[in-house]
Amino acid sequence: QVQLVESGGGLVQAGGSLRLSCAASGRTFSNDAMGWFRQAPGKQREFVAAIGRSGRTTYYTDSVKGRFTISRDNSKNTVYLQMNSLKPEDTAVYYCAADRERRPYISRLITSYDYWGQGTQVTVSS
Repeated sequence: QVQLVESGGGLVQAGGSLRLSCAASGRTFSNDAMGWFRQAPGKQREFVAAIGRSGRTTYYTDSVKGRFTISRDNSKNTVYLQMNSLKPEDTAVYYCAADRERRPYISRLITSYDYWGQGTQVTVSS
């Protein structure tokens, strides 16, 4: 059974940093592209960042470019999201997800991801 477990969320002041982790089990982690998504209250879930199977390719939504960094450690079955210069508009529940299809590209579509974690709350105060 596939499990994705996020951790690292919390309350931080604007301008601060957080590092999210997502530990995967139940599949060969290096076979899957991984993504981070977020959902703010009253809003739809949106794409944040994704990383290819080897970790060489990454993809970010425009609003986090230059502030967030996605990375993975296949030896630890873990994907990370380093979030710097946080803004109040970054407040959301953050989810990691796994894409099991061996695509030649990284997808930002929610429907491309097959497995999801339970989410971790990130709150940025102004």
